[in-house]
Amino acid sequence: MTLVAAAAAAASAFAADCKCGKECSCEGGENCTCSSDEFNYTPGEGLSYGEQPIVTAEFELKFDSKYMTYGVIDGKDPILTPSAYATFFDWVYFGVEAIFDVTKGNGKRGGYGNRAGKYTTLDSVVGIAHEFDLGETLGKLSVDFNYIYEYLPRYQGSMDDTQYLNLELSLGDLWLEPKLWIERDLMADEGTYVNLELGHGFKIEAIEGLTLRPSIAQGLGNSLRTKGYFSDVADGFSHGGLMDTTVKGELEYEFTDWLKFGAYVAYYDYLFDSNMRDAARAYNAQWGKSCDHSYNFVFGVSLKATF
Repeated sequence: MTLVAAAAAAASAFAADCKCGKECSCEGGENCTCSSDEFNYTPGEGLSYGEQPIVTAEFELKFDSKYMTYGVIDGKDPILTPSAYATFFDWVYFGVEAIFDVTKGNGKRGGYGNRAGKYTTLDSVVGIAHEFDLGETLGKLSVDFNYIYEYLPRYQGSMDDTQYLNLELSLGDLWLEPKLWIERDLMADEGTYVNLELGHGFKIEAIEGLTLRPSIAQGLGNSLRTKGYFSDVADGFSHGGLMDTTVKGELEYEFTDWLKFGAYVAYYDYLFDSNMRDAARAYNAQWGKSCDHSYNFVFGVSLKATF
């Protein structure tokens, strides 16, 4: 065999290893890249053109044993939250989600009434999200900035709709996986809420596709944010500070590349400010004596499909 023929045979063998049926370039017979100017669809990753993502769609249904906001109760009975999102070019996304009551009388403020089986909030969302590679030490930085318009049919006549700006930053490749969430309310009370979470995901080797993620998080609200929640139930309440502490355990199981099941259990409490703790206790007590404490245990499950 001539040297040219041997080289051609080797190149052919390396290309065969790619197994993509398209023009390939290979190094060492292992690291192969395939070029294509075709549309491709991959379950769980959506539609792409070559290596350029075009669109992915995500649908999720969540069940929570209570409706919790900032570590206090906004609904003492279970809720369902369906949502749908579409992401374009791995940057821009649009979505909608709603909260449905599943029982009668799961409300405490004016204009709410019996909304069993009806939605209590309807959110329209538009945002930009992307991952940036910060190198070997920090890994990938995930950035998500979005705008939410929240329609509140339960409060019509007693409370207006509201709008939010949210910024989420996370470093998922670090061992502690820090996640920072900043929320700015634009209409209801113009308050700001900040939440810092530290956690880590452990793959359960005995069950393929199963991940356990314990985490701890601390919330912080400025005076407008805390007064917007607590001033009606705690006389003279006028300061911001440390709000809810959350200890959570989450499980995720991948049935397939495109279908995931999730479950969690969480403990919420107001640990670091006695005035804030008293205000949280009074806020929860609006649901009755069984809820007149600052802490809560909550659990939930979810099912998510990505196309």
